[in-house]
Amino acid sequence: MGIFSKSEKMLSLEDLLHHELRDLYSAESQLIEALPKMEESANDPALKQAFHMHLEETRGQRERLVQIGKILNIDMDGEKCDAMAGLVKEGQEIIKSKSSPEVRDAGLIGAAQRVEHYEIAGYGTANNFARQLGLTEVSSLLSATEDEEKMADEKLNNLAKGGINEKAKNTVRDKI
Repeated sequence: MGIFSKSEKMLSLEDLLHHELRDLYSAESQLIEALPKMEESANDPALKQAFHMHLEETRGQRERLVQIGKILNIDMDGEKCDAMAGLVKEGQEIIKSKSSPEVRDAGLIGAAQRVEHYEIAGYGTANNFARQLGLTEVSSLLSATEDEEKMADEKLNNLAKGGINEKAKNTVRDKI
C-alpha cells in the first residue's frame, strides 16, 4: 500500500490531516511493539534506559492521538504506516545481526534516530495542517509530541557522541 489507500478520498486538507493522524497512530503502535526488543538487545545501560523511557513516552503519545481522534470525531484505527514498518524492520535486522554489543548499540541508535526523524516530520506536517485549519487544541497536542520526539532524538545523539560510537569504533573486527 502506498501513502494513500486507493479507496481513501483526499478532497480537503482536513481529509489529509485525518490520514496523517491515523498514519501516526499506526506508527506509534508499531513502535510500542518494537521498543522492548530494542531495549532488550541494547548493551549500554544508558541506551537501555533511553529505550525504556521512550516506550513510556510513546504510549503517552499514542494516547494523545486517541484524544485528538475524539476531538475530531475520527477513528484512529485502520491505517498501516508502511514507512514505520520498514524502519522497524531495519531495527530488527540490527538486532539479529552478528555484531559486537558495542557495534549493535551504535546501530540501534542509528535505527532509532531514523524513527525519530520520521516522527518529527510526521508530527510537524500534521501540526502545520492543524494550525492551518484553526484547530488550536489539536495543534497544541501535536506540538507537545513533536517536542518530545525532538528531545528523544537529541538524547540518542548525545548517547552516540558520548561514548557509544567511540566504543563501536574501538571494537576489533574478527579476521574472516
